[in-house]
Amino acid sequence: MTITPPPGGFVGPVKRSVTIAGHATSVSLEPVFWTLLERAALVHALPLSALVARIDALRIAQDDPPNLASALRSWLVSQSEIVSDNDAIQSH
Repeated sequence: MTITPPPGGFVGPVKRSVTIAGHATSVSLEPVFWTLLERAALVHALPLSALVARIDALRIAQDDPPNLASALRSWLVSQSEIVSDNDAIQSH
């Protein structure tokens, strides 16, 4: 089995600002995760910041919450209906 780099190569995180509970916060995610997060917001009919706020609320309810970026990545990977469509992922 051959292992190859992803289409477009390896790309580091991109920092973006989102508003959660009225406060701006910066989140660093790789472009593929921003694409998935935007797709998830569309699927759930929510603005991106509202989806991030809901995931953040779930995150902080944990006994030992991870950082927000880790929570977003973990949540996104668990969403099979979003991750299974590779068209948008392949573009990054």
